[in-house]
Amino acid sequence: MKLPNQRWDVISPNPEKIQLLAEEMKISDLIVKVILNRGIDTSSLARIYLNPNEEILPPPLAEFPDLYKSISLLTRAIKEKSKIAICGDYDADGMTSTSLLLRALKYFGGDIHYKIPDRIKDGYGINTQIVENLAKNGVELILTVDNGISAYDPIQRAVELGVNVIITDHHDIPKKLPPADAILNPKLLSHESPYSGLAGVGVAYILALTLAQTLNKTEGIIASLLELFTLGTIADLAPLIGVNRRWLKQGLKQLPNSQLPGIQALIKVSGISDEQKQLRSDDIGFKLGPRINAVGRIGDPKVAIELLTTDDPELALEKALECEEINNVRKSLCEKIEKEAINLVENTPLNYQEKRVLVVIKDEWHHGVIGIVASRLVERYGVPVFIGTYEENDIEKIRGSARGIPEFDVFNALQYCDDLLDKFGGHKAAGGFGLKRKYLNSFEKRLSEFSHQHLKLHHIKPLIKIDSEINFKDINHNLYETLDSLQPWGIGNAIPIFWTPNVIILKQKIIGDNHLKISLVQNDGEKIEAIAWRFGTYYPLPKQLDIAYKLSKNSWNGKSNIQLEIVGIRLPESINKEFQSTFEFNGRQYICSIKDKILKIKNLQGKTLSIYKGQRKGLLENGYEKIKTIDVTHQPYYTIVKMALHSLKL
Repeated sequence: MKLPNQRWDVISPNPEKIQLLAEEMKISDLIVKVILNRGIDTSSLARIYLNPNEEILPPPLAEFPDLYKSISLLTRAIKEKSKIAICGDYDADGMTSTSLLLRALKYFGGDIHYKIPDRIKDGYGINTQIVENLAKNGVELILTVDNGISAYDPIQRAVELGVNVIITDHHDIPKKLPPADAILNPKLLSHESPYSGLAGVGVAYILALTLAQTLNKTEGIIASLLELFTLGTIADLAPLIGVNRRWLKQGLKQLPNSQLPGIQALIKVSGISDEQKQLRSDDIGFKLGPRINAVGRIGDPKVAIELLTTDDPELALEKALECEEINNVRKSLCEKIEKEAINLVENTPLNYQEKRVLVVIKDEWHHGVIGIVASRLVERYGVPVFIGTYEENDIEKIRGSARGIPEFDVFNALQYCDDLLDKFGGHKAAGGFGLKRKYLNSFEKRLSEFSHQHLKLHHIKPLIKIDSEINFKDINHNLYETLDSLQPWGIGNAIPIFWTPNVIILKQKIIGDNHLKISLVQNDGEKIEAIAWRFGTYYPLPKQLDIAYKLSKNSWNGKSNIQLEIVGIRLPESINKEFQSTFEFNGRQYICSIKDKILKIKNLQGKTLSIYKGQRKGLLENGYEKIKTIDVTHQPYYTIVKMALHSLKL
C-alpha cells in the first residue's frame, strides 16, 4: 500500500482568543479560526480583513520617498517630448508592469518605448549593453520595472551617459544601491506599511496612478491599470495582504467586464465561463497567468506586450491564440522534464533525505521551465530543490532555479555558496543561480552543509497546514460562500484547509490525467463527493482514511454542489497505532499485538499466528518458514484468539 509521505500541521489557535473574537465579531468559531491562522488576532484587524476598503491608506507620496521625484522626472519628460524607455522583465510580473506603464505613458502623451531582455542572451534585468543601446537611440529617461535594484554597474553607466533612471522594483535590497535618480521599492518601506507587499506591477501601478492624478488625466485609464495590476500581482504570487488584497478584490470583480481586448481574448481562449460574475485568484493563477508566463519562458515577450497593449480586438485574439499555443508547448516541456527529473531522483543515488537538499542537473532541459519543475518536485518530495541544466552553447556552465520549503531560506543558501557561483539572486522561497560545471560537486556539498544547519530529518516531507477539523455535516453552501468572501487566496492568505478523520471510501476511480474521483461517507452516514488531483498514483486507496481538503463548488447543468479537493491522506491513528499486551494460556506465555487490522500472537518458542480482522483463516509461521494456514474457529486457536483480544481490551 502506497500513501503520500506527508506531515500535517493542524494549527490550534488559543481557545480564549477564538471565543473572544467570535463574540466581538459575531461570526462562527470556525471562521474565527481561519482568520486567526492568518495572523489576524484583533477585532480591528479582523474588521479590515473582512472589509478591506475600511482601512485608511496613507497616500503613496507620503510612503515612497522618491515618488515625488519620479513624478517630476516623468512630467518633464512628457512635456518636453523626451524619449522614455521601459526596461522590463520576461515573467508575468515584468510583462504586465511593462504593459501597464506603456498604456499609461502613451495615454499621458509620452514618447514611450520598451525593451525586454532576452532570457537566453541577456539573462535577467537591465545590463550595460542595453543601457548603451538605449542611449545611442536617443533615450533620455530609463524606467526599470520589476528589476534594476541590483544593477549597480548598468545604472552607473547610464549616469555616465547622461541618461536619467527611475528604478521600480520589488526584489531584495542589495548592500549598495544603484546611483539612480529615483528608486521605488516596497522593500525600502516599513514592514507595517500597507504597500510593503507590492509586486513589481504594484509599484508600476502606484507610479502610473499618482502620475494620472498629478496630470489630472484619471478618466479613461484607471480601470485598465487596475486590471493589469490584478493580473500581474496574482500571476507573480505576490503576498495577498495590505493594498494587494484590497485592490485585487476590486480588480477581480472588474476583469469579466474588462474593456481591454487582450484580457477579454485571454479569458476566452483559457476557457473561463462567460457566466462568472467575478474571477477568482485561481482563474489567474492557473489559467490566465500561465499563458502570459509561458510567452516569457519559451517564446517572445513581445507577444504578451502586444496582447495587453492593443486596442484592436482582432489582433488581441490573434495574440491570445499565440499565447495558448506557446502555453501548450510549455506544458509538454514541463511534463517531459518532470518525468525525467523524477526518474533521476528515484533511480539514481541522489540521497536527498540524507543530504536534506535535492540537486538535479541534466543537459537539454529548457531554462525557461525548470523553475516550474522545481516547484513540482518540492510538492512531491517536501525538500528544497535546486534544479539546473547546461548552457546551450557552453556545457561547462550551468544555469538553474531553486525552490524552498518553509524552514529553508533559498537566498541565504545561495549566499552561503556565493564563492562558487557566477551569479545568483532571489528571496526566501525561490531563486536563480549560475555556476561553472567544475564547481557542481562543491556546490552540492555546501548546500547539504547549509541544509543540515537549518533542517531536521522530519522536515523532509511535504507540509500540509490545516486550519481545523470539521465533519461532513458542517459542509454546506453557506460555509462555502462565507469562506469564498475571504478571497482572494494566495501567498499570505492561504486557502483554508480542513481535515476529517476516519472517513470511509464508498467508491473510487481514476479519471482524466491520473486524478481520483471518490465518494466518501462518515460514520454518521453523511456522504460527500471528492476529487484528488494527481492522486492516481495511490489507487486504490485503503477503505478507511483521514483526509485533508479544500472546499470547492462543482457546477454542472445549472446545478451546483460542494465537493472536497483532497490534498492529504493518511491512515487513521486508530488503524496505524500498534497495541501490545501479554497473556498466559495452558502455562505458556504469549505476546499479542494489533496493527493495521492484523492481530499477531507469538509464543516464546518463536511461533507466530497472524489473523486479519474478520477472517476465519490465519497464518501460522515459525521464523521465516511458512508452516500452514489454519482455521482459527477451531481449538485451541479459538480460545487463544479470544484471550488475546481480551488482553488487548478489544
